[in-house]
Amino acid sequence: MLDKLEAIYQRYLDIEKQMNDPSVMADMKSYIKLSKDYKELQPIIAAYKEYETVVKNIESAKDILYQEKDEDFRAMAKEELTQLTETREKMEEDIRLMLIPADPQDGKNAVVEIRAGSGGDEASIFAGDLYRMYTKYCETKGWKIDLVDFTEGTVGGYKEIIINISGENVYGLRVPQTETQGRVHTSAASVVVLPEADEFDIDLKQSDIRKDTYCSSGPGGQSVNTTYSAVRLTHIPTGITVAMQDQKSQMKNFDKAMTILRTRLFELEYQKYLDDISKKRKTMVSTGDRSAKIRTYNYPQSRITDHRINMTVYNLQVFMDGDIQDMIDALQLAENAERLKEAVSY
Repeated sequence: MLDKLEAIYQRYLDIEKQMNDPSVMADMKSYIKLSKDYKELQPIIAAYKEYETVVKNIESAKDILYQEKDEDFRAMAKEELTQLTETREKMEEDIRLMLIPADPQDGKNAVVEIRAGSGGDEASIFAGDLYRMYTKYCETKGWKIDLVDFTEGTVGGYKEIIINISGENVYGLRVPQTETQGRVHTSAASVVVLPEADEFDIDLKQSDIRKDTYCSSGPGGQSVNTTYSAVRLTHIPTGITVAMQDQKSQMKNFDKAMTILRTRLFELEYQKYLDDISKKRKTMVSTGDRSAKIRTYNYPQSRITDHRINMTVYNLQVFMDGDIQDMIDALQLAENAERLKEAVSY
């Protein structure tokens, strides 16, 4: 393990050297990628240095044990060697997990789309409950939530709501990609979590985008202002359309629409990666089939069951108030086990 960590450390030093190169600093795209790689390696390097110290202390304890004649010193060295060995084994397990290739999008912000499914008004109310649940969870993490677009249900909740979540490693802590959930046996809602695409992820040509502007409308379609602040963007090659009208400024609506358009286009490529790993991991489901049930919310029994890991808890009210960390931890544990299995097999 030390040899592998030393190689990573040399890579870390090489990135550090490149980041101080004026020619690299002038290439913003390359510099941003290097900065990202440098930041991701920092926890591994810190663990490496600590692990290296523990290994050296183990060798020192062994030397004392083999060379020292005083029994008291030998007993102290033996006790220290036992403790250090346990520490080393624990650190090796942690480092193995750190060395598993991460999803390249884990460090990104996330775009979350919640949509009411079958069940009519009841499904819209449930979609609203899910929005509240995820919002409260994000608040506990200190993440920023930006409302992108929404369509309200006729008796409350949402037919659809899209939010952008920004913060540290947001997408890396996602509930894996698609979940369909039932409030009662006749209603369901889907939650899709996508990594937010930035301008370096997608080569988006302005010539491929048709921009239409119109007056913002409220419930029932009535115009709520007299300026053409609403924006509709159509990506001509794919036919993907994004409309935005929640801001009074046309420019702000345009910027938001561009963010969503980039993310939708990025999803097309990212889907190939997801399709590949979803065949290997039980914690993932195909994003192509949004009707695939992976979690059930049973209100009468106060029960939540995640079918991917066969985990059931009976605290629905607390769960719906955003206390979902235990479920996410269990999912990540299963995900890490799958990824570790993949790493060993290659």
